[in-house]
Parts: sequence; structure tokens; C-alpha cells
Amino acid sequence: MKRPPWIAVILDENTSGDGSRYEISKGCFMGVRDAGGIPFGVPYLPEIINIVVEEFDGLLCTGGRYAYPAEWYVGRQVSNAPFSERFAIEQAIIQSFIGRDKPVLGICAGMQLLAGVKGCRLWSSVREAVPNAIEHDKRGSLHRVSIAPETRLAGLVGQSDLLVNTSHFEAIGELSPSVVVSARSDDGVIEAIEVPSHSFALGLQWHQELFAGNDHPGNGIFRGLVDACRASPER
Repeated sequence: MKRPPWIAVILDENTSGDGSRYEISKGCFMGVRDAGGIPFGVPYLPEIINIVVEEFDGLLCTGGRYAYPAEWYVGRQVSNAPFSERFAIEQAIIQSFIGRDKPVLGICAGMQLLAGVKGCRLWSSVREAVPNAIEHDKRGSLHRVSIAPETRLAGLVGQSDLLVNTSHFEAIGELSPSVVVSARSDDGVIEAIEVPSHSFALGLQWHQELFAGNDHPGNGIFRGLVDACRASPER
């Protein structure tokens, strides 16, 4: 019998402080575990990149606040987020996973990284780009997202809309041809994406890990990640 899928979970860091500590919601590990996978936290060490790419079945890129390259932003927008050594490590890992068609799930910052790698461009501020937008960077609040029919996301959650949390000030502003939108909030802001040419490459703007352990339809996304790892020819 094969072992359960191993999922590499990119750790977050305390960029709101001095950036000296890794930190992450326990829900990231619970969500993967409850879906049947085994999660492992991944630090920002260059020498670990090849090990993660070779040994792990799936990748979970978590939330966080750090700046992406200037060319990833629409027009001349500039990120207000701090620099992080996380970017180079995470970019190298996600590009290798995508190149080998290994399953990838990006959450919040992880979704924006997936989008950028696939050629999308970002808004550095949702409030400035969409003046009538809801307050997306509001911890503790919920809002509705509409799920695009006939997408992988729709199949995983089994319904046409979800109530989700919101904690982001950046967002995808321009899509590339290789990415499709699988969810939007009522104000039109992109809340989920997927890459149809890959077996499993999804991004969520909300933090699904905060619903881990609860009866939330979105937890089917974690199951989708683990099931895709089981089905991968790399195993």
C-alpha cells in the first residue's frame, strides 16, 4: 500500500513584526490531514528546494504579506508589502511543481504567486483599483463569492456560491490566457483561479484553512488536492 500523499506547506513569517519567526495557522495542517494527506512545513532554505520538488507529492502555498517583483503589478503600481526571502524559494518550488504537473494549491498570497508565475498581473491595492469594492482586508468578516460553473472548483465545493473570509489588500488585476477565473466576489474582484492545462493548479483568495474542522463546503478543496496527489503519475 502506498503511503498517504506528502504535502509541502510553505510557512508564513511575521512580516508585521521583524520577520524573525515562521508562523502559520494550524488549519493548514488540519485541512490537509483531514483530507487524508500528511503535511510538512517548509522553511525558506535554498538547499531544500530540490528535496521538496523530488520527495513531495503536492504543494500548499499559504497566505502572507510580502512584495512581488515590480513587473508583476499593473501599470506603475508599487507594493506596500515588505520584501521577503520567501519569494525566491517559493517561486522556485512552485515553478518546478507546475513544470512537472504536480498538484498545487495557493491560498491568498499563494494564489497571487501562482497567478504571477502564470503571467497574470496584480493590483497592489484593491481599494484604489476598485473604489466601490467591499473591504477585502477585514479580518473576521465574511462575504459571498460566486463559483463559475463547470470549473474544477465548482466540482470540489458542489454549490454555486460560498461564504468566505477576507484578508487581502492585493488582488489579481489582469488575467493571462492560461488562467481562468473560478470565483468572484459580488464587487467583481477575483477570488479564485485555476490553470486548466494542469491536472490540479488552483488558487483561492480567501483562507480556507480557517474553516478546517468545520462543516464548510470549501474543505472539499483540500480533498481535491490530496486526491490529485494520489492520482498523479509521479507517485
